[in-house]
Amino acid sequence: MNLIYLYITMFTAIILISGIRIVRPTHKGLIERLGKYKKLAEPGFHWIIPIVDRLFLVNITEQMVDAEPQEIITNDNLNATVDAQVYFRVKSDEDSVKGSTYDVNNYQYQIVNLARTTLRNIIGTLTLKSANSERGKINMELHETLHKETKDWGIQIIRTELKQIDPPSDVQETMNKVVKAENEKIAAIDSATAAETVADGIKRAKIKEAEGYKRSKILHAEGEAEAIKLVNGAADKYFIGNAQLLRKIEAMEAALKNNAKIIVPDGSDLVNVMSEMAGIVPIKKNQSNALINKSS
Repeated sequence: MNLIYLYITMFTAIILISGIRIVRPTHKGLIERLGKYKKLAEPGFHWIIPIVDRLFLVNITEQMVDAEPQEIITNDNLNATVDAQVYFRVKSDEDSVKGSTYDVNNYQYQIVNLARTTLRNIIGTLTLKSANSERGKINMELHETLHKETKDWGIQIIRTELKQIDPPSDVQETMNKVVKAENEKIAAIDSATAAETVADGIKRAKIKEAEGYKRSKILHAEGEAEAIKLVNGAADKYFIGNAQLLRKIEAMEAALKNNAKIIVPDGSDLVNVMSEMAGIVPIKKNQSNALINKSS
């Protein structure tokens, strides 16, 4: 009898232990009883009836799936290798958790295929050049399409990112050459512009220098003219009478220092002044001739 009680106790313990379920904060649980949805299991401890009940865990954190590289023919008939990533999460409310499980079969697989199809439709209408330059537009259209198609699944599309839009290797090489040529052209234009700027600066400096030299000459000439004007004014005002004679004598004295011969006209004021200073009376021309004849 005791053995039977022991078996019953062990069986009950096994049933109790096997029915324990722990739901982590990163998940929500769906509890089914005999294949029918019963309730939502929030994070924490739960106990279900073994065999009768089942618990399905649903990840509600942000997830990422890769759309996988694929060859897409662009509008200009070039094969481009395109890859993208989709970031999404299952919304945490009960209807969304149920929708991600009951309304779609393997939502990750569905999102990948939907992203690949959408990329083919979008990039097929663009040239390779415009596809590379309009990545933001492609991301936006891809996000809008995925959001519209998955909203009934309880899925929130957070963002989409294009990983690559690569042309064939020969086209890529040609594009690289074109880009290199454009860069060299821009560099040459920048160099020419810089040289022109330097030359213009030198030209302006030369002009400024010439204008300064011209101005200095004008100022110098104006100064000399003003000095001459002042001297003439002073001469007209002060050098009259004996002062004029004194100036003439000073000029003669400076000339005689070098034994210069000066012819002084007869009867000039200078002769009279010199005679008076030396105590000599000027001899008239007739008297001078008479003295010469007498001596001879």
